[in-house]
Amino acid sequence: MEHAISWLVQLGVGQGLFTLDQAKLVRHDVGEGADLLTFAQRLIDEGHVDDDRLGELEKLAGVAQINGAKGPPDRDAWIEAPAASPAKDSAPVPRGGQASATIAAGELDFAQIGGMDDATLAQKLRGLLVLCGEEGVSDLHLAAGAAPFVRKQRALSTISEHILQADEAMRLNTVLLAPHQAKIYLERKDYDYALALDASHRYRVNLMFQKDGPSGSYRMVAAKVPEVDQLGIKNVDTIKKLLAYHNGLLLVTGPVGAGKTTTLAALVNELNKNRQDHIITVEDPVEIVQESIGCNVTQRQVGEHTRSFASALKGALREDPDIMAIGELRDLETIEMAISASETGHLVIGTMHTSDAATTLNRLLDVFPPAQQTQIRTSVAESLRGVLCQRLLPTKDGGLVLACEILTANPAVAALIREGKMQGLRNVMETGVKDGMCVMENSVMDLWRAGKITAETARQNVTTKQVLAQITG
Repeated sequence: MEHAISWLVQLGVGQGLFTLDQAKLVRHDVGEGADLLTFAQRLIDEGHVDDDRLGELEKLAGVAQINGAKGPPDRDAWIEAPAASPAKDSAPVPRGGQASATIAAGELDFAQIGGMDDATLAQKLRGLLVLCGEEGVSDLHLAAGAAPFVRKQRALSTISEHILQADEAMRLNTVLLAPHQAKIYLERKDYDYALALDASHRYRVNLMFQKDGPSGSYRMVAAKVPEVDQLGIKNVDTIKKLLAYHNGLLLVTGPVGAGKTTTLAALVNELNKNRQDHIITVEDPVEIVQESIGCNVTQRQVGEHTRSFASALKGALREDPDIMAIGELRDLETIEMAISASETGHLVIGTMHTSDAATTLNRLLDVFPPAQQTQIRTSVAESLRGVLCQRLLPTKDGGLVLACEILTANPAVAALIREGKMQGLRNVMETGVKDGMCVMENSVMDLWRAGKITAETARQNVTTKQVLAQITG
């Protein structure tokens, strides 16, 4: 098992994200040859990481990936938990090389933060964010106890050798906040918001506190609303047919960083252009702004416009919607209301952090208590329209390409859901090609045969022995 996973175990156990026993269970389930992404996703799928801490897991996985390239942790992470708080000079720091000379020599000299006033610091940080977007960076991380680092085409690298102290990280991550936003962040210790520098530069920001102090993650948001045809979805016509329904439940799922938000925005855009309905979206935060075209689009942000996903859904039912797009189905109340809305004449589209169709449906149903299982399985069997599971895989030329799994509801799928026999879904999907279905492994193999991904990437994303045997090179 790769060194990066050992690093993730050491960091995750040390911060109380999951326990050592839970990590060992996942290691047993995924096997010794698993990669970091598979290991992290299994932690999510098996419920070992709380939904409200998924951002922390993503950040630690990034640090673990870089540290793993240098070698294993100093001690065996599988035998003992790490020390509670390592010293500042020994904190794990990404050292994967510079992302680009342009960014490394960019707008902001982190070593000079103490000598800048707030206006100057805010100007420099805005310039850095714009520069990151122009250089193709997807995420900028400013965390106490670590050097500033970025993610570009899924690889992490530092943009400065300066280790941010707690007071520096606090100033960096609050200098762009309005006073009421800073108050919320300091009170809640967690804060998500959308940052718009101008029409072309938007960012999804997550602020939190961790053992070394304040931390912020800045994700670049596409300036243009994406088109469904441009996402690279296999059988895209099948997805468009699912969008033609006027009621039911459509799920978009995938691991952290799989592009679910982009796909959700593209689906809303497709509906917006081709229908004359009222669309209500509930997001945390609103990332991609949708202008009303054929539809009247109402976008609500959790925290700013509503208390929670569940309260927004409850209110939406009294706001005359035709379509509801839910940024994340994460708890019993939200899932229950989404299913109910899908049964009462609304098309509901939601996202979940799951890796395949069977896991998606199991997680959707297992949040309900045993006494409700029969009823809820019947409801889902009748209301489900389809599931789109996706992953972003690195290409040979350094880019990213989408691999996907598509499940469309037919009588066979409905019967399996009612009976709770999710293990039979794969056979139904393999024989449901005429209905536009496909399994993830076939999508991955198509990408490998087309020469878009390496054999190693293909092997990391298939599990069936017969399929693995076909991969050469």
